[in-house]
Amino acid sequence: MDENLIKRLESAVARLEVLSASGGAAEVGGDAAVAMDPSIIAFGDLISEYVAKVKIAAEKIGGKVLEVSRIVEEAFSVQKELLIKIKRTQKPDTAGLVEFLKPLNEAIAKANALTEGKRPDFFYHLKSASDSLTALAWIAYAGKDCGMSMPIAHVEESWQMAEFYNNKILVEYRNKDANHVEWAKALKELYVPGLRDYVKSHYPLGPIWSATGKTTASAPPKVSKPGGPAPPPPPAKLFYSETHQPSSSRPKEGMAAVFHEINSGQSVTSGLRKVTDDMKVKNRVDKTGFVSAGEKEGRTSSPSFSKTGPPKLELQMGRKWVVENQIGKKNLVIDDCDAKQSVYVFGCKDSVLQIQGKVNNITVDKCTKMGVVFTDVVAACEVVNCSGVEVQCQGSAPTISVDNTAGCQLYLSKDSLEASVTTAKSSEINVLVPGSGPDSDWVEHSLPQQYVHAYKDGHFVTTPVSHSGG
Repeated sequence: MDENLIKRLESAVARLEVLSASGGAAEVGGDAAVAMDPSIIAFGDLISEYVAKVKIAAEKIGGKVLEVSRIVEEAFSVQKELLIKIKRTQKPDTAGLVEFLKPLNEAIAKANALTEGKRPDFFYHLKSASDSLTALAWIAYAGKDCGMSMPIAHVEESWQMAEFYNNKILVEYRNKDANHVEWAKALKELYVPGLRDYVKSHYPLGPIWSATGKTTASAPPKVSKPGGPAPPPPPAKLFYSETHQPSSSRPKEGMAAVFHEINSGQSVTSGLRKVTDDMKVKNRVDKTGFVSAGEKEGRTSSPSFSKTGPPKLELQMGRKWVVENQIGKKNLVIDDCDAKQSVYVFGCKDSVLQIQGKVNNITVDKCTKMGVVFTDVVAACEVVNCSGVEVQCQGSAPTISVDNTAGCQLYLSKDSLEASVTTAKSSEINVLVPGSGPDSDWVEHSLPQQYVHAYKDGHFVTTPVSHSGG
């Protein structure tokens, strides 16, 4: 901790020297106060303690893991600079906020780029790190109508999406390479408890802009050139996918436009697709429960469009969430649900769905390479006619059933260890449960798929087949 303190002081001194050479005493005094602000010091501590652990672990692995870890370090450093600027800057309008947040978006885009194209080495590491960086978008929270969860919840939700891949690292390397396990655990600690507790302590309601500081006016001139072309219409809501256009007439402004406008669809939370009010049957004028013709046209132009039908993610009749024909969508989210609703997932491939909140029942039918992460289910979670699916329960589930499925991994939380797991006509079923301690690795259990039936004392006695070395 002494070395960290010395580094922080040296950084503060260097900053003051630069300011002294370029500005007046009043400006230096103001920036000195900002540099010594408890929230800025605390964020520096967050970087020194948690980001450093990720990088140290990455250096033992090298390659792409070290590369993406350096990008994580860069993104956190950028966020620290933005936090400093916020204390010296008045809250900008949408165009100004676009420009203000651009450095953060560029850092995150670097991490996303590492996961694109042909599947790279250490893909789970790259996805876990790049997806986790969406947590830094908490800094864009501007109120309950901005299209985002509140800062603390946003950090937690972002990590939950990244944890899907982080858990894969823990499972794959727990008996192979302790360095990878160390990296995965360090990455989780960076966000939970690291960033989450920081936001909770200093910015639970979002960033606090200066009332008397400088104004951000670098972006507006770009759209107000005399005689120039008219500015384009505001982009779609922050959490829409790049091809989706809402059918409602809701104005698309404020934070809904910020990150999308920065990089033409590749925003801080570009992959995260939320279900909004205008997509719900109860709020539609036509009450049909199906996507509009305009939405269908937009989605069919996507290269991931399913031949079996248009992709759907909608609430029908207020009771049933339908997720159909989603191909290659890694960040599908249902976050406005209740215990009376059910979720039906059909015909999806190479996608990940997160269900945030308690629902009555979940059915995953005819899906391939599908991941489902849910919190709580009242009745049961059913997997039917699937291949290569992964299901993670973060809360409680009384019953989980797997029927006619080849390859299924179930991740159970401590609250769901008493769940009844039933299987029929299925193979390669593995259940992973938390270890005994808080830092313990996941423990994998293979469920038997072969049985011996012996006739004894007037009835058959059935016992599972155990394989040596299995």
